[in-house]
This record gives sequence, C-alpha cells and structure tokens, in this order.
Amino acid sequence: MILCILFTGLTGCATYTDQTKRMRDKATSGDYDGGLKEVNGLLKVEQADELPSEWNPNDALLLLERGSVLMAQDMHEPSAKNFQAADDQLEWLDIANDTAGNIGKYVFSDSATKYKATPTEKLALNEFNMMNYLALGNLQGAQVEARRFTVMRSYLNEMDKDYVFGVAGSYLSGFLFEQLGDYNRALRYYDEALQKKTFITLEEPLARLSKKGTYRGNNLDAYLNKLSSDLKTGLPPEKGTGEILIIGNVGRVPYKIPHREPIGAVIGIYGAFITGDPDVLTRSVFKTVIYPELVQPENRFIDGAVEIDGNVVQGELLSDLSADIEKEYETLKPKIIGAAISRLIARAVAAEVTRKQAGKKSKLLGEIAALTVEGALVAADRPDTRSWTLLPGYAYVVRERVNAGNHTVEIGMKGKEHLIRKFDVEVPENGFVVIVVTTLR
Repeated sequence: MILCILFTGLTGCATYTDQTKRMRDKATSGDYDGGLKEVNGLLKVEQADELPSEWNPNDALLLLERGSVLMAQDMHEPSAKNFQAADDQLEWLDIANDTAGNIGKYVFSDSATKYKATPTEKLALNEFNMMNYLALGNLQGAQVEARRFTVMRSYLNEMDKDYVFGVAGSYLSGFLFEQLGDYNRALRYYDEALQKKTFITLEEPLARLSKKGTYRGNNLDAYLNKLSSDLKTGLPPEKGTGEILIIGNVGRVPYKIPHREPIGAVIGIYGAFITGDPDVLTRSVFKTVIYPELVQPENRFIDGAVEIDGNVVQGELLSDLSADIEKEYETLKPKIIGAAISRLIARAVAAEVTRKQAGKKSKLLGEIAALTVEGALVAADRPDTRSWTLLPGYAYVVRERVNAGNHTVEIGMKGKEHLIRKFDVEVPENGFVVIVVTTLR
C-alpha cells in the first residue's frame, strides 16, 4: 500500500465510500446540517440548491446523496430539484443486455468514468421524488415521476419476471391518480402494488375506489373478494372529509466497500466469468481478488407508532429497498468477481513478463522485480465502490380518512434512540395531506 500512500494526491486512492464517510457519519448522528455541508464540499458548491458549474463523474451521485439529506430536513422542494438534476444527468447500467461484459469492466473503472446508477437506484429515485412532490401537493411534478417510474419498472419486470419491483412507486402512483380522479389508472397501479403483498392500509380506499372505477386485475380482484361486506357497505362518508397519507423512511440500504478474498475461495465458483489463463496464478504470491462488496449500515430505529389527534393508527411496511439492492447485487456479483479475477490474472502476467526480463541478469533480481510490479498493481487496484449510500432502506405507510380541518400528527420511532416528530396539518375537504419523514439512520 506504500505506492498508494505516496501517490494519493495524484491518483485519489481513497474510494467513494472513503470520501463520503464523514457525510454518512453526520447523517447517522442526525446532524443533517453537517451532512449537507460535507456533500456541498464534495460538490464544490456553497448552497443546497446550487449545481456544479462543471460536471465531474461523481456529481450526479452526490446530488442523490444531497437530495436524501434535504428530505431528512423536510426540505422537499430543494430535495426535488436535486433529484431532478441528478435524473437529467444519470445514466444507468443496462443489466439485462450486458452481453459483452461491460458491467464488469465498469465496476473497475477506478471511478474515472461517469457514474451509472443501477436500475434499482433509478427506480428508487423516481419513487422518492414522487414522495417529495406529493408532500408539496405538486401533482404535476408527481405525474412526471410516475411516468418515469413506470418506464423503469417495466424494464426491471422484463429482466426478472419472478420478482416484484417498485412496490412503493406503484402504491404512490395509485394514490396520485386517485386524487386526480383517474380511477382506472389508480386501480391499475394498486393492482401492481398488491402483487407483492396485501396492504391493510388499502382496504378502505379500494372498497371506495372499486365503486368508481371498472378496472380489475388478478391481484385486485382477489383482494376485493376478501374484503368484508361490512367494509364494503359501511364506508365513512366522503363529504366533509379528506385523507392523510404518512410515509416514514428509515435506515439506509447496504453500500459498497473494497473487499479482498483469497483466489481459491472464488475461482471455482466464478471461473466461467473470467478472461485470461488462470494457470499463471500458480506463481503469484498476491493471490487476492479485490472487488466491491455490500455491507449493512447500522439502522438505529426498529419500531414506531403514529397518532392522529391522539389516536393510534395502523401502519405497515411499504417497501424494503435493502432487499432489492441486495438482490440486484447478487445478480451482478458473478460478473463483478469474474472481472476481478481477470484483473488478478493480468497482474500476474505483468509480473511474469517482468520476472523473465529481469531474470536474464539475475534470478533473484527477477523475483524481486516481479514482486515489486505485482505488489504495486495490487495496491493500485481499486474497485468502484460508488453507490447511493444515503438511500433509505425501508419505507412505512399510514393512511387515514379524517374530517376536513386541523389535525395533529405525531410520529414516534424507537430503537437505539428515540425520535418524535409532530405536525399540525390542515386537511381540505375531498383533498389530502402527505407527510414524509426521513431519518437516514
């Protein structure tokens, strides 16, 4: 690692997770102002709504991080602007059509190339920006995100037909189009959300909505058939009422760090994904594969409750992005490790060439020269650990029909620490209020 230390100033040997550690530490402690300052420093700007004058490879990703911090501060308008700017700049990894092994090459680009979001991150971006716009009451902005969400979800569904992606986006899109009076489109989105699980919070809304729209999908049909007759006939009146939708985003998804693994532990499993002659490794003393691996962050809240006007209301898990990120990584992992092994082979080949050339003068000199070359290459081998590290891991939803007028909402979370948030809201007749609480810890 001496070479890396000597040339840190020139090559930037610190990985993305190293560079953003202070930002994550601030967010974990609840110091969001400090986290905002850290990410602004990385972006080389002063203000939360200021964009880079010249775009560097990591800047779009850093805007995602800053958008998350702003959400945690209830600053939904600047958060939405950050997410929108990031979306305009981001490219994404085409996992489904990677026939040339470009993903493996990209992962070892040493962060020199423009960041490409994974499909799951791109889908989450549209989901979280939909939350921002709904919290602002901006239905037009939410519609834009719903359209973008639908395009990405369709791509993911084609890639893996057995896994349900974007549950939160489907649920929120259903809520959005319900408020817009587009009842059949709302029912279609709710049908998508019900593909993953049976939502208790949708019982009253769907019993009501099923009388206004004609669309029926398999998931929706089964759900409606299980609703009690009392619920279907005894719905609260709509006149003089409105809705409160509460979304709680807690924890963070796993993020990447450099990981070293002995070659023997992986080559038998991932050998089909390597290029080069693995026989050359028999002479290498640096038999370590270096690749990005996921680690779980510490999540400080494990339970919570919501009260509206002093009455406890029932909530439920809306989405588990941590599981989605892990599944996506496991899909990519063979290609990633295959590329890492190929790089190990390339290092070993370079060492062999050096050994032969220097060994013409002295066998000892050849061995020393080979070890020096290979050691330097190992020290400089940095997998790309970039990812959206402040992406919330879990989302919970509460939904309640209330009388129009003033209401007090109290949201409590507990675990290693306690957090209580209070909101006074004005619910319009036949309207809605959306409250989004984000903790990042």
